[in-house]
Amino acid sequence: MKFWIAGCRLHDKSIAQQPIVAARLFPCRRLASAALPSLVVAGLCLLVAVAIVIGATVPASAQGFSYNPLPSRPKPPRVANDGQMLVQAVEVDYDYNNSLISAVGNVQLFYNGTSVEADKVIYDQKTKRLHAEGNIRMTDADGKITYANTMDLSDDYRDGFVDSLHVDTEDATRMAATRADRTNGSYTVFENGVYTACALCRDDPKKPPLWQVKGARIIHDQVDKMLYFETAQLEFYGVPIAYFPYFSTPDPTVKRKTGFLMPGFSESSVYGYGVDIPFYWAIAPDYDATFTPRIMSQQGVLMQAEFRQRLLDGSYQIRAYGIDQLDPGAFAGQPGDRQFRWGTEIKGQFALSDKWVWGWDGVLLSDYSFMSDYALSQYKDPMAAFMTLPTEAVSQLYLTGVGNRSYFDARSIYYLSFSGLQQQVPVIYPVVDYSNVLNHSVLGGEFSYKTNFTNLTRNDAAFDPITTLSNANSLCTTASADPLARLPTQCLLRGIPGTYTRATAEAQWRKSFTDSAGEIWTPFASLRADAINADISNQPGVPNFLPVGDTQALRVMPTVGLEYRYPFINVQPWGSTTVTPIVQVIARPNESYAGKLPNEDAQSLVFDTSNLFSVDKFSGYDRVEGSGRANAGVEATTQFDRGGTITTVFGQSYQLFGLNSFAVKDVTNTGVDSGLATPVSNYVASVNYAPNRTYTFSTRAQMDQATGSVQRFEAEGRANFDRWSVGMTFGDYAPQADLGYLTRREGVLGSGSVKVASNWVVTGAARWDLVANQLNQYVVGAGYVDDCFVLAANYVTSYSYVAGAPPVLNHAVMFQLGLRTIGTGSFSQNIP
Repeated sequence: MKFWIAGCRLHDKSIAQQPIVAARLFPCRRLASAALPSLVVAGLCLLVAVAIVIGATVPASAQGFSYNPLPSRPKPPRVANDGQMLVQAVEVDYDYNNSLISAVGNVQLFYNGTSVEADKVIYDQKTKRLHAEGNIRMTDADGKITYANTMDLSDDYRDGFVDSLHVDTEDATRMAATRADRTNGSYTVFENGVYTACALCRDDPKKPPLWQVKGARIIHDQVDKMLYFETAQLEFYGVPIAYFPYFSTPDPTVKRKTGFLMPGFSESSVYGYGVDIPFYWAIAPDYDATFTPRIMSQQGVLMQAEFRQRLLDGSYQIRAYGIDQLDPGAFAGQPGDRQFRWGTEIKGQFALSDKWVWGWDGVLLSDYSFMSDYALSQYKDPMAAFMTLPTEAVSQLYLTGVGNRSYFDARSIYYLSFSGLQQQVPVIYPVVDYSNVLNHSVLGGEFSYKTNFTNLTRNDAAFDPITTLSNANSLCTTASADPLARLPTQCLLRGIPGTYTRATAEAQWRKSFTDSAGEIWTPFASLRADAINADISNQPGVPNFLPVGDTQALRVMPTVGLEYRYPFINVQPWGSTTVTPIVQVIARPNESYAGKLPNEDAQSLVFDTSNLFSVDKFSGYDRVEGSGRANAGVEATTQFDRGGTITTVFGQSYQLFGLNSFAVKDVTNTGVDSGLATPVSNYVASVNYAPNRTYTFSTRAQMDQATGSVQRFEAEGRANFDRWSVGMTFGDYAPQADLGYLTRREGVLGSGSVKVASNWVVTGAARWDLVANQLNQYVVGAGYVDDCFVLAANYVTSYSYVAGAPPVLNHAVMFQLGLRTIGTGSFSQNIP
C-alpha cells in the first residue's frame, strides 16, 4: 500500500573538502601513552596542532605528497519538489482517535530527494512528529547517509533527536554519536561525538580508523557553518595523541571563512626565530584579504598582506610586505642594511573576449635581496628551486590573442635581478609577435607569415669570461681596471649597453605532393626582412666587439628550397618498418652583417636531430642562416605488433656555397662550437624507443665528422609502474672553448619514487657531476599517504642568491602533515 502526506525538508548539506578555511585552537598537551614513545607523541602533538589550526592546503610543489584519490560515488537522482511524500511499507495502520499513522515492515519514505528506510515509522498528525525505529537509513538529496536505531524529528526535520547515529557523507567523511539533538533546524549537538575522514576497516568495521577526533560534545552551527569541539582529543588507531579543551573549525562544506590560518615557523641567522600568524578575511564572495604578521626575535615584525578579487571577466591580486628593522646592522655591507624595507607584488588577468586576454605582473622592492633575506615569494619554497634558480622577478604588461590559425602577443617586460646586476638586465618595451596561416591555398600550397618587433634598453654592458685568465682576474667585469682586457678572445658580450630595436617580417610558402612512385616532393620559399637600429653606448671594452654610436641596418634574406622524401615500407608478421631517406636543399644569399650586429635572442644553439631539417637553425631573430646548404639523413620507424615503436634518425648537414653563418664569430660566438662551423657538419643521431606505456628510452648524439669522437651525448630512460617510477638522464659534452666551457662536462640526473608498501612512498632526485665526482644537488623524501592522511619528510638542497654574491647551496628539511578536511600543515628548517 502507498499513500502521500504533506512532508518535510532536510536542511543538512553534504560535506565537501574546503581549500580555504580558518579555525581557533587552544593549547595542546601531550597525553600519556604506553603505545608511543614520548618524543614521537610530543612531535606528533606539535604537528597536529599546526595542522588542525587550519584547513588551508600547502602548494603542491612544497608538499611533494598528496592524498590518494577517493573513488567517485554517484549522486542520488533528483526528485521533483512537489511537496508530497511517498510511503511504502508491508503494513500501514491508521489510529483516527489519536491521529497516528503507523508504517511497519520494510518502510520506505521518499520526499524531495530524501529517503528514509526503517523497520517502523510512526507519524503523529497532532504534534507533527515523525518517529522511526530499527535499522534506520536516511539519505538526503546530496548523498549524505545517516544510520541510527531511533529517530524522532518534526516533519520538517528542524527539531528532534537521533540515538546511536552514524553519518556517512558523499565525500567519505564520517560522524558518529550516542545521541544527536537538533534545534530550529540550525543547531545540532552530538553527544560523545566522533569525526573522521578515513574509511573504516572492511575486515573489522569496529576497529578504530587511522585518525579520528572525539569530543564530549560536537556542536554544528548550520547557520554560521561552524563545528565546535568541547573536550576533544585526536586519536591515531584509537591511541590519544593530542588533547584540546576546545577548538572550532568551519564545517567541511565551507570553502572560505574568516579566521586565523596555519601559523608558520622559521629561523634565520639575521632575524632569529620567526612565526607567521596569518589571518584570513572573507570580505565578500568575490574578494578576500589575508594579513600575515611575522614576529621575529631579532628584527621585529614583518607585515604581509594580500588582497584578491575575482570579477566576471578575470581576477587580480596584490601582495605587500614591509618591516621596520630592529637591527639593520645584521645586514652590514649588504643591500638590506637600511631601516625600512618593503616589497609589492601584483598580478591580474582579464578576458576581453573568448580569444583575447590581457594582464600584468609586477614586482617592486626596496632592495633586490629583500625576498631572499626573509624567504618571501619565490624563495619561500626551497623545493621549487631544486633545479631552477630564481634569477629575476618579472614585471610585465601583456595582451594575447589566439585565433583558429593565428596568434598575437604583445608585452613589455622589466626584469628585477636577484643577483644585484640590475644595470646589466634589459628592459623590454615592447616585444610583439604575430603569426598567421591563411585558411586558403596560395598557388596550391600553404601560405603563412609572421612578424616580430623588439625594443630593449640596457644601462651597462654584460660580459662573460671564456678563459681561465679572464675568469681568475675578473677581466670581463665592468669594474676591471684595464678596458683593453675585455677582448673577444677573453670575453663574450652577452648584452649591449644602449638601445636596440629590430622589426622582422617573414612570409613562407610550401607545398607537398606525392608522385606515382610514392616520392614526396616539398618545394618551399620564404622572404624575410629585418630593420635594425642599434644605439650602443661607448663603455669600456664595448668597441672591441661592436661599433659604438647609432647603427642602422636592413637585412633581407630570400630563401628557396626543396625537400625530398621517399618512404620504403616493409611489412612482416611481427610488425612493419618504414625507412625514409630525406634530402633538403636550400639556396639563399650570404647572411648580411654576419657577426657585426648585436645578438640578444639567438645566443643558444644545440645542433641535433630536432633541428637537422630546420631551414634556419638559429634559435631567435637576431641571427639568420645564410648561403647554400643541404641537409640529408634517414629516418626509420619500426612498429612492433607486440613491442612498441622505435624511431631512429641519422643525418648530416653540408655547406654548399657562400659564407657559413655558423663559422662567423659574433659577440656571443653562437654557432662556432655547434658542429655546423665546418663545410661538412658533425653527424647527429637519435633513437627513441617506447616498448609499451611503461617504458620510454631516448638517446641523442653528435659525433665529430672527421674523427667520429662523441661531442654531445644524452640518454634518458623512464619507467612507470603501479608501485614505482624512475627516470634517469645522462649527459656528456665535449669542451666548447669559444663559449667558455674549457673542460668536458659529464653528469647524471636521476629521480624516482617507490611505493614500498600499500601506503608508504619514498621519493628522491639527485644530480651527480661525474667530472668533479661529487653529488652537487639532491632531494630525498618519504611519506605515508592514503585517502585521508599524509605524513611526509623531505631533505632538499637548492641554490639561492645572497646579497649579490655567487649562488650558494642551501640545505633544508621539510615536514608535512595532513588530515583530510581538517587541515594540512608543513614546516621547513634550513640547515647550515
